[in-house]
Amino acid sequence: MLSFFKRKKTVDEDIKSTGSENAVSAKDLLNLGGVESEGDPEEEVDTELSIHPDWNIPQEQEYVFRFLNNELSPLKPDEISLSGIEIVKNERQVVCSAFVRSSINQTIEIGTTTLLLIGENEVYGRKEFDLTKVGHIPPRSSRPFQFVFEQQDLYKPISAIDTEIWGLAFQLQSESQDHSLDLAESWERTLADEDKEKLKNMLSSITPPKPGEIQLVGIQSKFMDNGKLQVSILIQNGSQQNIKLQQLPLVVEDASGEIVAQGGFVLEDLEIKANTSKPWNFVFPTSLLTKDPSEIDLSQWRAYPPQQ
Repeated sequence: MLSFFKRKKTVDEDIKSTGSENAVSAKDLLNLGGVESEGDPEEEVDTELSIHPDWNIPQEQEYVFRFLNNELSPLKPDEISLSGIEIVKNERQVVCSAFVRSSINQTIEIGTTTLLLIGENEVYGRKEFDLTKVGHIPPRSSRPFQFVFEQQDLYKPISAIDTEIWGLAFQLQSESQDHSLDLAESWERTLADEDKEKLKNMLSSITPPKPGEIQLVGIQSKFMDNGKLQVSILIQNGSQQNIKLQQLPLVVEDASGEIVAQGGFVLEDLEIKANTSKPWNFVFPTSLLTKDPSEIDLSQWRAYPPQQ
């Protein structure tokens, strides 16, 4: 249920959608064996409200959906769009309500696809959704639905998600591209050419992340003279969008399989470009070590975000 109905409204309070609208070509999203436009490509297509047949909602809520749908801008022919209605956060989830809109002249069903939760010039997170649950969308119609993102789907804490500037967007499966190395300016400046070449060779020898996947690959681990543990990690971005990481919690296991270090790192919007891998150093002070350094075996190790 929309939070419109969970608070008392004054007569003058406006009911309005808060999210942006993001449309894609139906040809790029759906496997329809070719979608041919009918009529003027510059035609403006209004979409009629369509409530899922399994939904049993109060008349007042249907009225609000109808009002919000009537406020939407027309689509161009043969577009599929996500128009944000409302975003609600709690400690564990971000719940996004949005209209799934179609300007196609036929009933459609969208399969499994990846959606991006976006802000202003940044991607908050991504998640794969089975959109068959939205049901069969009639021609030229608009169907409200809810999309739930959990912390594991997000690149920043739930508390840091801006509810004033947000939207949902389809992540299209574009042609695969070669995964490349992206060095931060400080690494580019200080790393020897030989070490840069080693990183490139390493990158070419490992399996790239799946489309839309963020992957961590260990490069090197060592104890520093002051007793701190430094791990170098390759952060791999398998999506077609640049991402920014504000913070990253990490757990390190040694050859024994035991956790030897655990902590969170503030990254200050560390950007990993689309389809690239960026190496980064993470230093654990002695206070974050969970095992005596003399007993830590770094002959084999791995680092990963802790399970929520």
